[in-house]
Amino acid sequence: MTDFTFTGLTPDVVLDALEACGIYPQSGLLALNSYENRVYQFQADDNRRFVVKFYRPDRWTNEQIQEEHDFSWQINDADIPLVAPLKIDGKTLHFYKGFRFTVFPSVGGRQFEIDNLDQLEWMGRFIGRMHRVGQAQPFSYRPAISTEAFLHTPYKELQQSALLPEHLKSAFFAIAEPLIAQTEKLYKPVGQIRLHGDCHPGNILWRDGPMFVDLDDCRSGPAIQDLWMMLYGDRQQQLLQLDVMVEAYEEFHSLDKRELALIEPLRAMRMIQYMAWLSRRWQDPAFPRAFPWFADDKYWEGQILALKEQMSSLQEPPLSLGI
Repeated sequence: MTDFTFTGLTPDVVLDALEACGIYPQSGLLALNSYENRVYQFQADDNRRFVVKFYRPDRWTNEQIQEEHDFSWQINDADIPLVAPLKIDGKTLHFYKGFRFTVFPSVGGRQFEIDNLDQLEWMGRFIGRMHRVGQAQPFSYRPAISTEAFLHTPYKELQQSALLPEHLKSAFFAIAEPLIAQTEKLYKPVGQIRLHGDCHPGNILWRDGPMFVDLDDCRSGPAIQDLWMMLYGDRQQQLLQLDVMVEAYEEFHSLDKRELALIEPLRAMRMIQYMAWLSRRWQDPAFPRAFPWFADDKYWEGQILALKEQMSSLQEPPLSLGI
């Protein structure tokens, strides 16, 4: 299947796929906020609530998806709160009419408060526990964070993108090119472990403590990848947040302090990769609806400014602990 826009994934197909697994929805399908995949919440005939996720075709291989599921269960089995896919007849990955899907229990929770130092301490502790599981073995199929995947390939995609206004291309690439060169110069990971990979506040539920969701982007990389997206605000605020998290993190897993120098390069990589991701998925009707501003001049003017600010951040001394 090469139709990555999900045009063949009708409600009847979703219901039939679930029934093939012995799950019989009695409510309607509530579409949840997901862009790469299609995710629906529903109530079954036994009154239990579930979430079903249909994977975007051709994005991951079956082996990569199964490795995500296996990692989820290793984390779950270590008593670390993470929403893992259900095992139905011993399987977590299911197939129906060319689509691949998995079913999760529906779990509620409050929004993670990124400005709450107590919650950040909890996060540091639980990320440390998750990384202790992550270091136990490597991934065999999931990719690693790399400058090729997060800088060079996205950059080539942006060069070909019709969504970047023609009259702004010169200014955009005039800052993007040196930023990419500086990022590649600075991104020198000293080790790799299995990571959540996309550990931002939107992937955290708060239920008397943090609960991780969505390992869809799990991959290998430096441990700091799962910590830096918790940081926000000015430099002094980030220093305090980092200090709180790392102290709690190291109760369970040691952090190589050399990785602190990777925070700004990783931030730059995410910026470039995010823009290319939106451009790459623009043919999916869900994207123009969700991101109508992406093709506007104002957005790209803002990105030019953001890249200039990020270039300045790359040239500052890295964040350090104990300050």
